Amino acid sequence: MTSSSSSSLSLHFTSPHTLLSSKPRRSVIVAAQTAPPAESTAVDADRLEPRVELRDGFFILKEKFRKGINPQEKVKIESEPMKLFMENGIEELAKKSMEEIDSEKSSKEDVDVRLKWLGLFHRRKHHYGKFMMRLKLPNGVTTSAQTRYLASVIRKYGEDGCADVTTRQNWQIRGVVLPDVPEILKGLASVGLTSLQSGMDNVRNPVGNPIAGIDPDEIVDTRPYTNLLSQFITANSRGNPDVTNLPRKWNVCVVGTHDLYEHPHINDLAYMPANKDGRFGFNLLVGGFFSPKRCEEAIPLDAWVPAEDVLPLCKAVLEAYRDLGTRGNRQKTRMMWLVDELGVEGFRAEVEKRMPNGKLERESSEDLVNNQWERRDYFGVHPQKQEGLSYIGLHVPVGRLQADDMDELARLADTYGTGELRLTVEQNIIIPNVETSKTHALLQEPFLKNRFSPEPSILMKGLVACTGNQFCGQAIIETKLRALKVTEEVERLVAVPKPIRMHWTGCPNTCGQVQVADIGFMGCLTRGENGKPVEGADVYVGGRIGSDSHLGEIYKKGVRVTELVPLVAEILVKEFGAVPREREENDD
Repeated sequence: MTSSSSSSLSLHFTSPHTLLSSKPRRSVIVAAQTAPPAESTAVDADRLEPRVELRDGFFILKEKFRKGINPQEKVKIESEPMKLFMENGIEELAKKSMEEIDSEKSSKEDVDVRLKWLGLFHRRKHHYGKFMMRLKLPNGVTTSAQTRYLASVIRKYGEDGCADVTTRQNWQIRGVVLPDVPEILKGLASVGLTSLQSGMDNVRNPVGNPIAGIDPDEIVDTRPYTNLLSQFITANSRGNPDVTNLPRKWNVCVVGTHDLYEHPHINDLAYMPANKDGRFGFNLLVGGFFSPKRCEEAIPLDAWVPAEDVLPLCKAVLEAYRDLGTRGNRQKTRMMWLVDELGVEGFRAEVEKRMPNGKLERESSEDLVNNQWERRDYFGVHPQKQEGLSYIGLHVPVGRLQADDMDELARLADTYGTGELRLTVEQNIIIPNVETSKTHALLQEPFLKNRFSPEPSILMKGLVACTGNQFCGQAIIETKLRALKVTEEVERLVAVPKPIRMHWTGCPNTCGQVQVADIGFMGCLTRGENGKPVEGADVYVGGRIGSDSHLGEIYKKGVRVTELVPLVAEILVKEFGAVPREREENDD
């Protein structure tokens, strides 16, 4: 799959532009930002030479560009990671003991690096020989059969076996051991799942509206687009070496709702619905990302594509990044660094010349996102666009599930709905397609009363937490249990007038996306009372999502985790209108 024609990557959808007024208005994200200069940055012609070349079916870094590359790039050059899947290398690797694997440099690198191309992350630091497996789940849509299968996998691993809903509408399962992997991969395929290309220098799970297709107020159903993007990225789960050797990871989303549940401003590529001359399509944002050294919101590319060109555009952007992105310091290899180097117009020109017809239209002024929209709460019962049906949003505390939880969710989806579940970027779950006459019975289910409530407390609603150091070797602090404990204690101190989004991340890699939270906590080490290192957090305040999106800023650095509760209560009172419980009771 090393080349694609225009026809093979074109889509044909009915235009939804009649659903909304086509009154011209600026893109909601554009309006919230200062657009970068249009002119290109002066770049030598030699700089525009592709740094990779096709060799034996795989893209590899050219010899002349290998000076100063990072260790991960060297691992890719020594052995193509995708061969573990596409040439069944995983079968032989899975037969080796961990002692055998660690005795050889190449097989140790397979386990610690290359297996990430198969979605397998070795937890060497805390859980030697155990793996986290990340799936591809476009738009967060999953089935009861898939959920039961994943439950059956993690159940056999006892205390190590659990699952997480991720901040990209995805499943991750834990406790996997290498000898089981070939059989698990076959099992995933049997229920229509894949873990392929979900880690390292690949495209992450395509995000869309979690209530796509059932949302009475949606702009466009994002599922066809996210499904096709995922199919292209993995070549229908066979492996697509065109896009497996990127300089770093790469995120994409398709926006289908005024609520911007998809968080377009933190994606490398975001499709923003817009009409142009009577045609439906998308304006484009590029370059959003988080890293320990730099965090940036996505910026306008000054480009619009018709709906049928969603795939050719994605392919062109990925090829420009693959061909021209730098591969030195890993903290300076995300796509925004390339956009900065070439200038927006220079980067746009590189994308344009990789389009099938060599052309890319300028941005449309007919943005379809209503920037006055008040973001909706999806918890509880809501009517669908389909008459007589409702969807029910459930709170999954910090996204963590056990096997029994997953089986019970599958049962509820089958009993009350159509066997479908939706995952959200806030780590929660929605059961769609419930006959409205059955919603009362569903709400009476013990599971919803005791575990995953459709009516979580106001602070629990917006709580997000990364894996933390329970499983992740990079995390500095424990996050999930601590996030729940701190929130519970804060709720006893203050009453808040509106939902507040609090995000926790265990390290500066910020998988918990603390910069977009109202209050964010980034794990660090700080000084204890005796001067020795203790777990702490840098506290961020003021991140916003939606039409006036912007990243939060440091409020206080190095706070001991034992001192977070009073600080959070103080921030809620000072910044968010919370009232101390004591005063609230006196007022009564």
